Amino acid sequence: MRYTTLGRSGLRVSELCLGTMTFGEDWGWGASKEDSRAMFDAFAAAGGNFIDTSSNYTNGTAESFTGDFVAADRDYWVIATKYTLRRPGSDPGDLNAGGNSRKNMLRTVEASLRRLNTDHIDLLYLHMWDYSTPVEEVMRGFDDLVRAGKVLHAGFSDTPAWVVARAQTLAEWRGYPPLVAYQAAWNVIERGVELDVLPMTQALGLSVLAFDLLGGGVLTGKFNRPGGPDEPTRALGADEQQTAAADVLIRLAAELGCTPSQIAVNWVRQRAPHVIPILGARRPPQLADTLGALDFTLTDEQMTALNALRPPTRDYPHSFWNDHIRRNLIYGQRVDEFDGDGWPLP
Repeated sequence: MRYTTLGRSGLRVSELCLGTMTFGEDWGWGASKEDSRAMFDAFAAAGGNFIDTSSNYTNGTAESFTGDFVAADRDYWVIATKYTLRRPGSDPGDLNAGGNSRKNMLRTVEASLRRLNTDHIDLLYLHMWDYSTPVEEVMRGFDDLVRAGKVLHAGFSDTPAWVVARAQTLAEWRGYPPLVAYQAAWNVIERGVELDVLPMTQALGLSVLAFDLLGGGVLTGKFNRPGGPDEPTRALGADEQQTAAADVLIRLAAELGCTPSQIAVNWVRQRAPHVIPILGARRPPQLADTLGALDFTLTDEQMTALNALRPPTRDYPHSFWNDHIRRNLIYGQRVDEFDGDGWPLP
């Protein structure tokens, strides 16, 4: 395990993060407390210090388990959690029990601190954009929590790039705490993040915390087996394109003497230097498998083969930028001598 700083902060985190969406059996497919503890211990033994949870994961159980597990050495652990989705146990008729509002942010953080049994959250994410709360309200709310010492750093998840860019600009102009991280779904068959979000995070100095590395289990190859998966899974099935992609990972894993899951994790690890993969597992052997990604790297040729599985769709305005325009209308005949050209697009 190696370590890096989180965004442009001084907070030092492990190169892999442990996800806890499976901590607890409240959703029907999660892990018992015993198995969750075993996964936590294995991650700690591998050198991990960064754990990701959320106020609503397994109806709050994930945060409670996390609080119990880190209690013996709270200062060692960097804990990230999230607000936005409905608070566990809230009245379904309460419009303010979910969303990005300052009111929901404060109430969610208070409940998370109790479940985590801590006096501060190292990284608080806005979980997803609600398309109704002013971004100014969100950033002022983050500022209040940081000044109160309840939150150390802030980030966004599952939010359009333009919103995050505006939020970071507000932070710079008004002296609010700068954003340090963005969390996104990213894997060899889900690459929408590469068109706008990834360039935005690089420009603004945000770490990318990548989840869904295995495509809901599709990239493990479990749907390529006769009869399909032999245990409960979040993914209900896989289409022809997905199973074809999994076939490539299966063949490559056989050549390297590893597993498709490890291939999928390393593809994300090696795509950009500011990316931190989030490992999620339902059983301890699954986590042990993905931790094995630390033992090897993919060659440039192998990365190229994986990149070709499902390139991101370049819709407008990305489609407007093409080789003819850059060579003839922007850079001219000396384009190949200009080091500042950002071509090719991701």
